[in-house]
Amino acid sequence: MKLLSKEICPDFRNYPERILQFGEGNFLRGFVDWQVQVLNQKTDFNGSVVVVQPRGSEKIERLNRQDGLFTLYLQGIKEGKPVNEHLVIDSISRGINLHTAYQDYIELAGKEELRFIVSNTTEAGIAFNPEDKLEDRPQKSFPGKLTAFLYYRFQAFSGDGQKGCIIIPCELIENNGEKLKEIVLQYAKVWNLGQGFTDWVNNANTFCSSLVDRIVPGFPEDTIEEKTAELGYKDDLLVVGEQYHLWAIQGPEWLKKELPVSGIGLNTLVVDDLAPFRTRKVRILNGAHTTMTAVGYLYGLNTVEEAVNDPEVGNFIRGFISDEIIPTLEGSKEELTIYADEVLSRFANPYIKHYLMSISLNSISKFQARNLPALLDYVNQNNALPKRMVFALSSLIYFYRGKRGHEDIAIQDSPEVLEYFKTLWEQFDSNAFGFGELSKKVLSEQTLWGMNLLQVPNLSEAVSENLQSIHKNGIRQALKELLDKAIFQEGL
Repeated sequence: MKLLSKEICPDFRNYPERILQFGEGNFLRGFVDWQVQVLNQKTDFNGSVVVVQPRGSEKIERLNRQDGLFTLYLQGIKEGKPVNEHLVIDSISRGINLHTAYQDYIELAGKEELRFIVSNTTEAGIAFNPEDKLEDRPQKSFPGKLTAFLYYRFQAFSGDGQKGCIIIPCELIENNGEKLKEIVLQYAKVWNLGQGFTDWVNNANTFCSSLVDRIVPGFPEDTIEEKTAELGYKDDLLVVGEQYHLWAIQGPEWLKKELPVSGIGLNTLVVDDLAPFRTRKVRILNGAHTTMTAVGYLYGLNTVEEAVNDPEVGNFIRGFISDEIIPTLEGSKEELTIYADEVLSRFANPYIKHYLMSISLNSISKFQARNLPALLDYVNQNNALPKRMVFALSSLIYFYRGKRGHEDIAIQDSPEVLEYFKTLWEQFDSNAFGFGELSKKVLSEQTLWGMNLLQVPNLSEAVSENLQSIHKNGIRQALKELLDKAIFQEGL
């Protein structure tokens, strides 16, 4: 069976390369690149995407072997009815391997038609790396790579104020556009790129914070043979996503003309203020994802659907949202509850196999960004700990031990985080210290959480107690005891 390429799909158009995309992963392909295709089909947008990788290059090579084409299955409720549909996405023109073709990256910066830059490098991606240098090919960090690209463009057009870019990061951190701009300007200063470049970044480029929402589990390993037979070709980059989507972009009014998303069936909005969209979505949907990942996986479950449908884990997740998240949010509790019910319904989508391991990437930084603000708000409001959230934190720390029973867990995180937990758990296993000391060490590590969590009253003791219970009794019994206590206290 032939591999998907323009040889077997020769009718697809070639569009001007108007978008640089940092990230070749499932989400951006099933979210942004799909929307670019809709824009090309329904408006005069007339643009394609050039993809570069924030990390390794395996998917870039696969993308180029398929001429940028991939199949997207959208499965779920559409206009009130269950819909399972698929289409071939042709909005990607090519991928550039930054390790082997960096000159192509420099040349792209000089393309007249390039206008947009989008990214999704996880919450850990928008960070300054002091080791990065302009002459690196490539720089280690995403902001370092972006700063270099903008500098090449600044040089290519001699600082022309009409040749700036619209930069829309999709990472789930607050004010992602502003944060990214701050780091770009930090690199400009450290690299001595000159006041002219700094002024050009500030005046010619527009950094838009954005919020994204679509569940994109990715490659359907469990049904790929069935889908391949249906399609009649092989697709190594096939992606599955839900029907629902939202992209809220905080930007100027003129952006609506350059990104003509209105009236074409896309739930993409250019708004003045992201805050109401962001806090609700990050704390309820993304926070629930992060909360269930370690708990559900250690419990023996593998997908989000299994987790929300499991009597114990599902009860845990629903209680986490209703009792520990919604009370910390501003706005109508009725509307928040309706939104939460919609999220739980999306989690239970029978078409979607969203593997817990696929959303476990960089779980520590995700907990810091998604869950920790809610934990702190709950403590401030109630002068007590949110027990389910603390149990999720404890489970996450235990998850980073790297074992589910006798099975190794392929944890995905930065080398520094992986090495930290490897050393910590090796010391624990050699009886260097017990759970009390382990808890204190982890919670006081500010590089993990952005603060010293020993400042939170009684948190270290609660985490230590949970870790001991999980280790001694197994997570099933530990979770049962937690839920039994919650039911008892709620009944008082």
